[in-house]
Amino acid sequence: MGSDHLSKQFDNDLEALRSQVLQMGGLVEAQVRGAIQAFSNGDLALADQIVAAEVRVNAFEVQIDTDCSHIIVRRQPAATDLRLIMAITKTVTDLERIGDEAHKVARMARQIHERGVVEVGRFANIRHTGDAAVNMLRQALDAFARLDVEDAGRIIAEDRAIDFEFKSVIRQLITYMMEDPRTISTALEIIWIAKAIERIGDHAKNICEQVIYIVMGTDIRHTKPEKDEDGKLLQKN
Repeated sequence: MGSDHLSKQFDNDLEALRSQVLQMGGLVEAQVRGAIQAFSNGDLALADQIVAAEVRVNAFEVQIDTDCSHIIVRRQPAATDLRLIMAITKTVTDLERIGDEAHKVARMARQIHERGVVEVGRFANIRHTGDAAVNMLRQALDAFARLDVEDAGRIIAEDRAIDFEFKSVIRQLITYMMEDPRTISTALEIIWIAKAIERIGDHAKNICEQVIYIVMGTDIRHTKPEKDEDGKLLQKN
């Protein structure tokens, strides 16, 4: 009975960790969505809220990392449980960095709209790219919640579309600067926003790679995952 009790408590600890990650993910997703909205419509109050909320994201990261350390010391997990905890520590790092990118977008959006020297509507494709990044992040968090490796693999492939959109934005901004050199300063800030969005897609991809690592024990960060004849990911023994 004592052993069963300890095992159940351990499962509860791991589930609490997963829940914290998803709470942090929900906060970060809202940060990204709000930052892109602030850029699109010039909502300076919203931009300020995004900047101020970064401390909450950082607090989540510190708390989850602390909880992971305590579980490792107390429970000495092995196999799948250890992979889960290791993956969680990497996932919260990616989420914190997504929060940093949202902070950057909000800060740049405030600077651009305060000067009022550019028609942001001309860069609607940035909003489109931002929406794609938010959607990718939401799906990555859903794949993490369900530990769905097939969805994770599909979402990883979506990062290429965001990379393509980023290159398109850069080409547009280069043309914009060539047409009117007075816009160079603002255009460079918009490039920073586009790059931040592209990085958000990269971090969402990283989260999906951690889902595959948790379930299959396969680290695909710098390799292509192996698949069977039906196109499904192969699990390591």
